[in-house]
Amino acid sequence: MSLFAAVEAPELVPAGTEPPPPAPSRTARAARRFAVTAAQVTLFAVGLWWLVPTVGLATVSLRGPAANSGAGWWTVLTEPTQLTLRNYRGLVADGRLTHALWNTVLISVPATVLVVAIGAVAAYPLAWLAFRGRHAVMLSLAGLVAVPVQTALIPDARLFDAFGVAGTIPAVVAFHVAFGLPFAVLLLRNFYLAIPPDLIEAARIDGGSEAVILRRIVLPLARPALASLAVFEFVWVWNDLIVALVFARPDNAPITLALQEQMRSFPSNVDVIAPGAFVSMAVPLLVFFLFQRFFLQSTVAGSPR
Repeated sequence: MSLFAAVEAPELVPAGTEPPPPAPSRTARAARRFAVTAAQVTLFAVGLWWLVPTVGLATVSLRGPAANSGAGWWTVLTEPTQLTLRNYRGLVADGRLTHALWNTVLISVPATVLVVAIGAVAAYPLAWLAFRGRHAVMLSLAGLVAVPVQTALIPDARLFDAFGVAGTIPAVVAFHVAFGLPFAVLLLRNFYLAIPPDLIEAARIDGGSEAVILRRIVLPLARPALASLAVFEFVWVWNDLIVALVFARPDNAPITLALQEQMRSFPSNVDVIAPGAFVSMAVPLLVFFLFQRFFLQSTVAGSPR
C-alpha cells in the first residue's frame, strides 16, 4: 500500500494570459442579434422620418404650379412626369433671389472665418497662460453665451447707426461675430486643455514662443474643433433671419429675408419659394455632412482639466 495519495495538479497557465471566455449560449446570441437588428431598424425609421420634409420640399420644388395646387407632392411617386426643372430655371433668372443668395455668402463666410480665427487665438491664453483675471474672463464668457440675441438688437442698432454702418453687410457680420465669439472661445479652450501639458512645456523649454506654439502645435492638433466650430457658425449664420430683419436692407438682404418677403403671397409664389428654400437648406446640409466626422472627434477629444 502506497503512503502517498495521487493528487491531480492544476494545468499551468503562462503568466499574463487569461483563459478564453466561455462561448455565449444560443439564446444569448439570438437575443444579441435581435437587439442589433431592432436598433438598426429603429435608426433607419428615424432617419427616413427625418428626411420626409426634405424629400417633400425637393419634390415640390420640381413640380409646376398647377401640379402643386392640384395634389400633394407624394403623387409624384405614381406620376413622375410632374417633375421639371422649370422652377430652378426661373430661380436662376430671378435677380432678386440670386442676389440674396450671394449676400448670404458675403455674410456667412466672413462671419465664420472671423469667429474661428479670433476664437482660436483668444482661447489659447485662457487655456495655457496664467494671468490675473482669467477666471473672471471665463465667467464673463459663460454669461455671454446665455445672453439671448434679442436683448442686443436695439442697442446694436443704435450703435451701428451712430457709426454710419446701419443696414450694411459689415453690420450684420459684426453682430454675428460678436455673438459667436463667446461660444467659440469656450469651445476651443476646452479642446486646448485636452492637449498634453508636457507637449506645451517641452516646446517652451526648446525656446518656442507662445505664438510659435499656437501656430505649430496647438492649431494643428485642434483641427477637429476648428472644423466643428466653423460648421456650427456657418449653419447658424446662414439660417439666421432675425438679425437680417433688423440690420439688413432689401438690397443686401440674405436669402432667408428674401424668402420671408415672398411668403406674403404664398399660394402664388410656391414655384419661387420652394426651389429657393431647398437651395437655402441644401448648402448648410452639404457643409454639415462634409464635416460631420469632426463633430465626434472634437466631442470625445477630452475634458477640461
